[in-house]
Amino acid sequence: MTDPHVTDPRRATPRADAVLADPRLQEAARRLGTAAVKRVVATTLDRCRAGEIAPGDVVPQAVADLPRHATALRRVVNATGVVVHTNLGRAPLSAAAVEALGVVAGTTDVELDLATGRRARRGRSAMAALAAAVPDAGAVHVVNNGAAALALVTCALASGREIVVARGELVEIGDGFRIPELLESLGARLREVGTTNRVRLADYAAAVGERTAFVLKVHPSNFVVSGFTSSVAISELASLPVPVVADIGSGLLTPHPRLPDEPSAASALRAGADLVTASGDKLLGGPQCGLMLGRADLVEALRRHPFARALRVDKLTLAALEATLTGPPAPVVTALSTSPAVLLERAEAVAARLSPTVDAAAVPSRAAVGGGGAPEVALPSAAVSLPAHLAGPLRLDPDQPVMGRVERGRLLLDLIAVPAEDDALLVDAVLRVASHRDLPDPA
Repeated sequence: MTDPHVTDPRRATPRADAVLADPRLQEAARRLGTAAVKRVVATTLDRCRAGEIAPGDVVPQAVADLPRHATALRRVVNATGVVVHTNLGRAPLSAAAVEALGVVAGTTDVELDLATGRRARRGRSAMAALAAAVPDAGAVHVVNNGAAALALVTCALASGREIVVARGELVEIGDGFRIPELLESLGARLREVGTTNRVRLADYAAAVGERTAFVLKVHPSNFVVSGFTSSVAISELASLPVPVVADIGSGLLTPHPRLPDEPSAASALRAGADLVTASGDKLLGGPQCGLMLGRADLVEALRRHPFARALRVDKLTLAALEATLTGPPAPVVTALSTSPAVLLERAEAVAARLSPTVDAAAVPSRAAVGGGGAPEVALPSAAVSLPAHLAGPLRLDPDQPVMGRVERGRLLLDLIAVPAEDDALLVDAVLRVASHRDLPDPA
Protein backbone atom coordinates (compact mmCIF):
# COMPACT_ATOMS: atom_id res chain seq x y z
CA MET A 1 0.00 0.00 0.00
CA THR A 2 1.37 3.45 -0.97
CA ASP A 3 2.28 5.72 1.89
CA PRO A 4 -0.07 8.78 1.58
CA HIS A 5 2.48 10.96 3.29
CA VAL A 6 4.85 10.47 0.36
CA THR A 7 2.38 11.08 -2.48
CA ASP A 8 0.25 13.86 -0.96
CA PRO A 9 1.71 17.14 -2.38
CA ARG A 10 0.47 19.05 0.63
CA ARG A 11 3.08 17.26 2.75
CA ALA A 12 5.92 18.47 0.53
CA THR A 13 4.71 22.05 0.12
CA PRO A 14 7.36 24.41 1.54
CA ARG A 15 6.54 26.72 4.42
CA ALA A 16 5.61 30.29 3.58
CA ASP A 17 8.39 31.80 5.69
CA ALA A 18 10.96 29.64 3.90
CA VAL A 19 9.70 30.80 0.51
CA LEU A 20 9.63 34.45 1.57
CA ALA A 21 13.23 34.18 2.77
CA ASP A 22 14.44 33.66 -0.80
CA PRO A 23 16.66 36.64 -1.76
CA ARG A 24 14.69 37.29 -4.95
CA LEU A 25 11.46 37.62 -3.01
CA GLN A 26 13.15 39.71 -0.33
CA GLU A 27 14.30 42.15 -2.98
CA ALA A 28 10.82 42.18 -4.49
CA ALA A 29 9.33 42.99 -1.08
CA ARG A 30 11.57 46.04 -0.82
CA ARG A 31 10.49 47.16 -4.29
CA LEU A 32 6.80 46.20 -4.33
CA GLY A 33 5.89 45.99 -0.66
CA THR A 34 5.67 42.96 1.62
CA ALA A 35 1.90 42.59 1.33
CA ALA A 36 2.00 42.31 -2.47
CA VAL A 37 4.71 39.65 -2.36
CA LYS A 38 2.90 37.69 0.35
CA ARG A 39 -0.26 37.60 -1.76
CA VAL A 40 1.63 36.08 -4.69
CA VAL A 41 3.40 33.56 -2.48
CA ALA A 42 0.12 32.51 -0.82
CA THR A 43 -1.48 31.90 -4.22
CA THR A 44 1.55 29.92 -5.41
CA LEU A 45 1.51 27.75 -2.27
CA ASP A 46 -2.19 27.05 -2.76
CA ARG A 47 -1.44 25.85 -6.28
CA CYS A 48 1.33 23.63 -4.92
CA ARG A 49 -1.05 22.07 -2.35
CA ALA A 50 -3.51 21.44 -5.18
CA GLY A 51 -0.84 19.57 -7.11
CA GLU A 52 -0.57 22.14 -9.91
CA ILE A 53 3.02 23.12 -9.08
CA ALA A 54 5.88 20.91 -7.90
CA PRO A 55 7.31 21.87 -4.49
CA GLY A 56 10.66 22.65 -6.08
CA ASP A 57 9.03 25.08 -8.50
CA VAL A 58 7.25 27.21 -5.89
CA VAL A 59 9.91 29.91 -5.60
CA PRO A 60 10.59 30.27 -9.36
CA GLN A 61 6.85 30.38 -10.04
CA ALA A 62 6.26 33.01 -7.35
CA VAL A 63 9.08 35.13 -8.78
CA ALA A 64 7.60 34.80 -12.28
CA ASP A 65 4.13 35.81 -11.05
CA LEU A 66 5.24 38.97 -9.24
CA PRO A 67 3.83 42.22 -10.62
CA ARG A 68 6.39 44.37 -12.38
CA HIS A 69 5.39 47.52 -10.54
CA ALA A 70 3.60 48.58 -7.38
CA THR A 71 0.75 49.96 -9.50
CA ALA A 72 -1.68 47.84 -11.47
CA LEU A 73 -1.77 50.50 -14.23
CA ARG A 74 0.02 49.42 -17.39
CA ARG A 75 1.99 51.38 -19.94
CA VAL A 76 0.15 51.15 -23.28
CA VAL A 77 1.46 52.03 -26.72
CA ASN A 78 -1.11 54.39 -28.23
CA ALA A 79 -1.40 53.32 -31.86
CA THR A 80 -5.06 54.33 -32.14
CA GLY A 81 -4.41 57.45 -34.19
CA VAL A 82 -6.01 59.60 -31.48
CA VAL A 83 -3.30 61.96 -30.26
CA VAL A 84 -4.97 62.93 -26.96
CA HIS A 85 -6.78 59.75 -25.93
CA THR A 86 -8.81 60.24 -22.75
CA ASN A 87 -9.04 56.51 -21.98
CA LEU A 88 -5.26 56.25 -22.25
CA GLY A 89 -4.57 59.14 -19.86
CA ARG A 90 -4.72 62.00 -22.37
CA ALA A 91 -1.38 63.73 -22.95
CA PRO A 92 1.76 61.64 -22.36
CA LEU A 93 4.34 63.62 -20.43
CA SER A 94 7.61 64.77 -21.95
CA ALA A 95 10.90 63.29 -20.79
CA ALA A 96 11.60 66.60 -19.04
CA ALA A 97 8.32 66.40 -17.15
CA VAL A 98 8.96 62.78 -16.14
CA GLU A 99 12.41 63.75 -14.88
CA ALA A 100 10.87 66.63 -12.92
CA LEU A 101 8.54 64.18 -11.16
CA GLY A 102 11.56 62.28 -9.87
CA VAL A 103 13.20 65.49 -8.65
CA VAL A 104 10.22 66.56 -6.52
CA ALA A 105 9.04 63.11 -5.41
CA GLY A 106 10.72 63.59 -2.06
CA THR A 107 10.85 66.71 0.08
CA THR A 108 11.05 69.88 -1.99
CA ASP A 109 10.84 73.67 -1.70
CA VAL A 110 7.35 73.78 -3.24
CA GLU A 111 6.19 76.30 -0.63
CA LEU A 112 9.47 77.47 0.90
CA ASP A 113 11.96 80.23 0.11
CA LEU A 114 15.34 78.63 0.75
CA ALA A 115 17.05 82.02 0.85
CA THR A 116 14.99 83.25 3.80
CA GLY A 117 13.77 79.97 5.26
CA ARG A 118 10.25 81.37 5.20
CA ARG A 119 7.05 80.28 3.53
CA ALA A 120 6.73 81.30 -0.13
CA ARG A 121 3.94 81.20 -2.71
CA ARG A 122 3.18 77.63 -3.65
CA GLY A 123 4.47 76.59 -7.08
CA ARG A 124 5.82 80.05 -7.88
CA SER A 125 8.22 78.79 -10.59
CA ALA A 126 5.42 76.91 -12.37
CA MET A 127 3.20 80.00 -12.20
CA ALA A 128 6.03 82.12 -13.59
CA ALA A 129 6.50 79.66 -16.47
CA LEU A 130 2.78 79.76 -17.30
CA ALA A 131 2.72 83.55 -17.16
CA ALA A 132 5.75 83.72 -19.46
CA ALA A 133 4.05 81.37 -21.92
CA VAL A 134 1.00 83.68 -22.14
CA PRO A 135 2.23 87.27 -21.66
CA ASP A 136 -1.25 88.62 -22.41
CA ALA A 137 -2.45 87.30 -19.04
CA GLY A 138 -2.26 89.73 -16.13
CA ALA A 139 -2.03 86.79 -13.71
CA VAL A 140 -2.37 83.00 -13.71
CA HIS A 141 -3.48 80.25 -11.37
CA VAL A 142 -3.70 76.45 -11.59
CA VAL A 143 -6.19 73.98 -10.10
CA ASN A 144 -6.60 70.24 -10.46
CA ASN A 145 -8.50 70.03 -13.79
CA GLY A 146 -10.36 72.05 -16.40
CA ALA A 147 -13.79 71.56 -14.85
CA ALA A 148 -12.38 72.67 -11.50
CA ALA A 149 -11.13 75.90 -13.06
CA LEU A 150 -14.61 76.77 -14.31
CA ALA A 151 -16.09 75.65 -10.99
CA LEU A 152 -13.80 77.98 -9.04
CA VAL A 153 -14.67 80.91 -11.32
CA THR A 154 -18.36 80.21 -10.77
CA CYS A 155 -18.06 79.75 -7.02
CA ALA A 156 -15.98 82.90 -6.53
CA LEU A 157 -17.80 85.22 -8.92
CA ALA A 158 -21.31 83.92 -9.53
CA SER A 159 -22.67 82.13 -6.46
CA GLY A 160 -26.21 83.48 -6.02
CA ARG A 161 -25.94 85.44 -9.25
CA GLU A 162 -26.52 84.87 -12.96
CA ILE A 163 -24.29 83.60 -15.73
CA VAL A 164 -25.33 84.53 -19.25
CA VAL A 165 -24.53 81.76 -21.75
CA ALA A 166 -25.66 80.76 -25.23
CA ARG A 167 -27.97 77.73 -25.41
CA GLY A 168 -25.77 76.15 -28.06
CA GLU A 169 -22.81 76.20 -25.68
CA LEU A 170 -24.38 74.23 -22.80
CA VAL A 171 -22.21 71.23 -23.54
CA GLU A 172 -21.68 67.81 -22.02
CA ILE A 173 -17.98 67.30 -21.33
CA GLY A 174 -17.85 63.52 -21.07
CA ASP A 175 -18.87 60.67 -18.78
CA GLY A 176 -22.28 62.30 -18.38
CA PHE A 177 -20.99 65.54 -16.84
CA ARG A 178 -22.66 68.67 -18.17
CA ILE A 179 -21.52 72.27 -17.95
CA PRO A 180 -24.94 73.67 -16.89
CA GLU A 181 -25.29 71.13 -14.06
CA LEU A 182 -21.78 71.91 -12.86
CA LEU A 183 -22.47 75.65 -12.75
CA GLU A 184 -25.88 75.31 -11.09
CA SER A 185 -24.50 72.94 -8.45
CA LEU A 186 -22.31 75.83 -7.28
CA GLY A 187 -25.20 78.19 -6.67
CA ALA A 188 -25.23 80.07 -9.97
CA ARG A 189 -28.33 80.65 -12.06
CA LEU A 190 -27.99 80.26 -15.83
CA ARG A 191 -29.53 82.85 -18.12
CA GLU A 192 -29.70 81.12 -21.48
CA VAL A 193 -29.76 83.22 -24.63
CA GLY A 194 -30.32 82.52 -28.32
CA THR A 195 -31.34 79.18 -29.78
CA THR A 196 -29.50 75.91 -30.21
CA ASN A 197 -28.03 77.00 -33.53
CA ARG A 198 -28.04 80.82 -33.49
CA VAL A 199 -27.28 83.59 -31.04
CA ARG A 200 -26.64 87.34 -31.50
CA LEU A 201 -24.93 90.05 -29.49
CA ALA A 202 -28.36 91.64 -28.91
CA ASP A 203 -29.46 88.44 -27.11
CA TYR A 204 -26.60 88.78 -24.66
CA ALA A 205 -27.15 92.52 -24.19
CA ALA A 206 -30.83 92.01 -23.40
CA ALA A 207 -30.01 89.38 -20.77
CA VAL A 208 -27.27 91.30 -18.93
CA GLY A 209 -28.53 93.01 -15.80
CA GLU A 210 -27.71 93.86 -12.20
CA ARG A 211 -27.59 90.20 -11.19
CA THR A 212 -25.22 89.21 -13.99
CA ALA A 213 -21.87 87.95 -12.71
CA PHE A 214 -20.30 87.33 -16.11
CA VAL A 215 -20.92 86.20 -19.66
CA LEU A 216 -19.62 82.70 -20.34
CA LYS A 217 -18.26 81.76 -23.75
CA VAL A 218 -17.82 77.98 -24.02
CA HIS A 219 -15.91 76.50 -26.93
CA PRO A 220 -17.86 73.40 -28.09
CA SER A 221 -14.65 71.48 -28.60
CA ASN A 222 -16.11 67.97 -28.84
CA PHE A 223 -18.78 68.60 -31.49
CA VAL A 224 -19.60 70.85 -34.42
CA VAL A 225 -22.92 72.46 -35.35
CA SER A 226 -23.00 73.38 -39.03
CA GLY A 227 -25.47 74.85 -41.45
CA PHE A 228 -27.75 77.73 -40.46
CA THR A 229 -25.72 78.87 -37.44
CA SER A 230 -24.30 82.01 -35.85
CA SER A 231 -22.33 82.75 -32.71
CA VAL A 232 -20.87 85.83 -31.08
CA ALA A 233 -17.11 86.34 -30.95
CA ILE A 234 -15.30 87.22 -27.75
CA SER A 235 -14.33 90.57 -29.24
CA GLU A 236 -18.03 91.46 -29.51
CA LEU A 237 -18.90 90.11 -26.06
CA ALA A 238 -16.16 92.29 -24.61
CA SER A 239 -18.30 95.33 -25.38
CA LEU A 240 -20.79 94.26 -22.71
CA PRO A 241 -20.57 95.90 -19.24
CA VAL A 242 -19.71 92.63 -17.43
CA PRO A 243 -16.67 90.33 -17.41
CA VAL A 244 -16.31 87.73 -20.16
CA VAL A 245 -15.11 84.27 -19.15
CA ALA A 246 -13.91 82.05 -22.01
CA ASP A 247 -13.69 78.31 -21.45
CA ILE A 248 -11.51 77.20 -24.36
CA GLY A 249 -11.28 73.60 -23.12
CA SER A 250 -8.38 72.02 -24.95
CA GLY A 251 -5.57 74.11 -23.49
CA LEU A 252 -3.95 75.59 -26.59
CA LEU A 253 -1.92 78.51 -25.27
CA THR A 254 -1.07 80.10 -28.62
CA PRO A 255 -2.53 79.58 -32.12
CA HIS A 256 -1.50 76.38 -33.94
CA PRO A 257 -1.20 76.31 -37.75
CA ARG A 258 -2.73 72.82 -38.06
CA LEU A 259 -5.69 73.78 -35.85
CA PRO A 260 -6.84 77.14 -37.21
CA ASP A 261 -10.33 76.93 -35.66
CA GLU A 262 -9.16 75.91 -32.20
CA PRO A 263 -9.14 78.90 -29.82
CA SER A 264 -6.04 79.68 -27.80
CA ALA A 265 -5.61 81.40 -24.46
CA ALA A 266 -3.54 84.18 -26.02
CA SER A 267 -6.05 84.91 -28.79
CA ALA A 268 -8.98 84.87 -26.35
CA LEU A 269 -7.26 87.35 -24.03
CA ARG A 270 -6.30 89.61 -26.91
CA ALA A 271 -9.90 89.54 -28.10
CA GLY A 272 -11.02 90.90 -24.75
CA ALA A 273 -11.74 87.92 -22.47
CA ASP A 274 -11.29 88.82 -18.81
CA LEU A 275 -10.65 85.22 -17.78
CA VAL A 276 -9.70 82.11 -19.72
CA THR A 277 -10.03 78.56 -18.38
CA ALA A 278 -8.52 75.48 -20.01
CA SER A 279 -7.14 71.99 -19.40
CA GLY A 280 -3.43 71.33 -19.08
CA ASP A 281 -3.42 67.69 -20.21
CA LYS A 282 -4.74 68.14 -23.74
CA LEU A 283 -3.09 70.26 -26.43
CA LEU A 284 -0.60 71.77 -24.00
CA GLY A 285 0.69 68.25 -23.46
CA GLY A 286 1.16 68.51 -19.70
CA PRO A 287 -0.26 66.91 -16.57
CA GLN A 288 -3.93 66.99 -15.65
CA CYS A 289 -4.69 70.46 -14.30
CA GLY A 290 -6.95 73.43 -14.88
CA LEU A 291 -5.44 76.67 -16.13
CA MET A 292 -6.85 80.11 -15.30
CA LEU A 293 -5.43 83.18 -17.00
CA GLY A 294 -6.60 86.78 -17.16
CA ARG A 295 -7.13 90.00 -15.26
CA ALA A 296 -4.90 90.19 -12.21
CA ASP A 297 -7.68 91.29 -9.83
CA LEU A 298 -9.97 88.45 -10.88
CA VAL A 299 -7.25 85.79 -10.75
CA GLU A 300 -6.20 86.97 -7.29
CA ALA A 301 -9.81 86.77 -6.12
CA LEU A 302 -9.92 83.18 -7.37
CA ARG A 303 -6.60 82.26 -5.77
CA ARG A 304 -7.66 83.60 -2.38
CA HIS A 305 -11.18 82.12 -2.40
CA PRO A 306 -11.70 79.39 0.27
CA PHE A 307 -12.84 76.89 -2.38
CA ALA A 308 -9.46 77.19 -4.09
CA ARG A 309 -7.92 75.16 -1.29
CA ALA A 310 -10.08 72.14 -2.18
CA LEU A 311 -8.85 72.32 -5.79
CA ARG A 312 -5.15 72.78 -5.07
CA VAL A 313 -2.64 70.87 -7.18
CA ASP A 314 0.20 68.87 -5.67
CA LYS A 315 3.94 69.30 -6.12
CA LEU A 316 4.10 66.61 -8.83
CA THR A 317 1.61 68.46 -11.02
CA LEU A 318 3.39 71.77 -10.52
CA ALA A 319 6.76 70.28 -11.43
CA ALA A 320 5.43 68.48 -14.51
CA LEU A 321 3.58 71.59 -15.68
CA GLU A 322 6.67 73.77 -15.34
CA ALA A 323 8.84 71.26 -17.20
CA THR A 324 6.22 71.02 -19.96
CA LEU A 325 6.22 74.79 -20.37
CA THR A 326 9.98 75.34 -20.21
CA GLY A 327 11.36 72.08 -21.61
CA PRO A 328 11.50 70.61 -25.12
CA PRO A 329 8.25 70.05 -27.05
CA ALA A 330 5.86 67.63 -25.35
CA PRO A 331 4.85 64.43 -27.21
CA VAL A 332 1.46 65.92 -28.18
CA VAL A 333 3.16 68.94 -29.73
CA THR A 334 5.61 66.68 -31.57
CA ALA A 335 2.80 64.46 -32.86
CA LEU A 336 0.89 67.41 -34.26
CA SER A 337 3.96 68.67 -36.11
CA THR A 338 5.28 65.37 -37.51
CA SER A 339 5.24 65.13 -41.30
CA PRO A 340 2.98 62.44 -42.82
CA ALA A 341 5.89 61.51 -45.09
CA VAL A 342 8.06 60.76 -42.04
CA LEU A 343 5.27 58.68 -40.51
CA LEU A 344 4.84 56.69 -43.74
CA GLU A 345 8.59 56.04 -43.89
CA ARG A 346 8.45 54.69 -40.32
CA ALA A 347 5.40 52.55 -41.13
CA GLU A 348 7.19 51.06 -44.14
CA ALA A 349 10.19 50.18 -41.98
CA VAL A 350 7.99 48.51 -39.35
CA ALA A 351 6.01 46.61 -41.97
CA ALA A 352 9.22 45.41 -43.61
CA ARG A 353 10.37 43.88 -40.33
CA LEU A 354 7.01 42.19 -39.81
CA SER A 355 6.13 41.02 -43.33
CA PRO A 356 8.28 37.84 -43.30
CA THR A 357 6.11 36.61 -40.41
CA VAL A 358 2.86 38.60 -40.50
CA ASP A 359 0.60 39.99 -43.23
CA ALA A 360 1.77 43.61 -42.74
CA ALA A 361 1.72 46.68 -44.97
CA ALA A 362 2.27 50.42 -44.59
CA VAL A 363 -0.81 52.49 -45.46
CA PRO A 364 -1.81 56.17 -45.31
CA SER A 365 -4.09 56.96 -42.39
CA ARG A 366 -6.28 59.72 -40.97
CA ALA A 367 -5.69 60.53 -37.31
CA ALA A 368 -7.62 62.72 -34.87
CA VAL A 369 -6.69 65.24 -32.19
CA GLY A 370 -8.96 63.70 -29.53
CA GLY A 371 -9.46 64.85 -25.96
CA GLY A 372 -12.46 66.96 -26.92
CA GLY A 373 -10.45 69.12 -29.30
CA ALA A 374 -10.76 69.93 -33.02
CA PRO A 375 -13.48 67.32 -33.68
CA GLU A 376 -13.58 67.76 -37.47
CA VAL A 377 -9.84 68.05 -38.09
CA ALA A 378 -8.40 64.97 -39.81
CA LEU A 379 -4.64 64.71 -39.36
CA PRO A 380 -2.77 63.03 -42.25
CA SER A 381 -0.86 60.10 -40.82
CA ALA A 382 0.43 56.60 -41.60
CA ALA A 383 -0.23 53.19 -40.10
CA VAL A 384 0.86 49.57 -40.20
CA SER A 385 -2.01 47.42 -41.45
CA LEU A 386 -2.31 43.95 -39.87
CA PRO A 387 -4.87 41.13 -39.65
CA ALA A 388 -7.77 42.25 -37.44
CA HIS A 389 -7.59 39.15 -35.22
CA LEU A 390 -4.35 40.50 -33.68
CA ALA A 391 -6.16 43.44 -32.03
CA GLY A 392 -7.23 41.59 -28.88
CA PRO A 393 -3.96 39.73 -28.27
CA LEU A 394 -1.99 42.96 -28.71
CA ARG A 395 -4.16 44.72 -26.10
CA LEU A 396 -3.60 41.82 -23.70
CA ASP A 397 0.10 41.31 -24.37
CA PRO A 398 1.66 40.86 -20.90
CA ASP A 399 4.96 42.45 -21.91
CA GLN A 400 3.72 45.54 -23.77
CA PRO A 401 0.02 46.18 -24.46
CA VAL A 402 -0.60 47.91 -27.80
CA MET A 403 -3.87 49.67 -28.62
CA GLY A 404 -4.73 50.10 -32.29
CA ARG A 405 -8.02 50.44 -34.16
CA VAL A 406 -9.89 48.07 -36.46
CA GLU A 407 -11.03 49.66 -39.69
CA ARG A 408 -12.52 47.88 -42.72
CA GLY A 409 -11.52 44.48 -41.46
CA ARG A 410 -7.88 45.39 -40.73
CA LEU A 411 -6.02 46.34 -37.58
CA LEU A 412 -4.30 49.70 -38.06
CA LEU A 413 -1.39 50.67 -35.83
CA ASP A 414 -1.30 54.41 -36.45
CA LEU A 415 2.09 55.96 -35.72
CA ILE A 416 1.17 59.62 -35.20
CA ALA A 417 1.10 59.30 -31.38
CA VAL A 418 3.82 56.63 -31.17
CA PRO A 419 7.31 58.01 -30.48
CA ALA A 420 9.81 56.83 -33.06
CA GLU A 421 11.83 55.10 -30.35
CA ASP A 422 8.82 52.86 -29.64
CA ASP A 423 8.69 51.39 -33.15
CA ALA A 424 10.83 48.50 -31.92
CA LEU A 425 8.32 47.83 -29.15
CA LEU A 426 5.57 47.57 -31.77
CA VAL A 427 7.57 45.11 -33.83
CA ASP A 428 8.40 42.94 -30.82
CA ALA A 429 4.80 42.94 -29.58
CA VAL A 430 3.34 41.97 -32.96
CA LEU A 431 5.87 39.18 -33.49
CA ARG A 432 5.27 37.94 -29.96
CA VAL A 433 1.50 37.65 -30.24
CA ALA A 434 1.63 36.38 -33.83
CA SER A 435 3.78 33.47 -32.70
CA HIS A 436 1.11 32.16 -30.35
CA ARG A 437 -0.64 29.14 -31.84
CA ASP A 438 -3.85 29.65 -29.83
CA LEU A 439 -4.86 32.89 -31.60
CA PRO A 440 -8.38 32.97 -33.08
CA ASP A 441 -8.72 31.76 -36.65
CA PRO A 442 -8.73 34.91 -38.84
CA ALA A 443 -11.38 33.29 -41.02
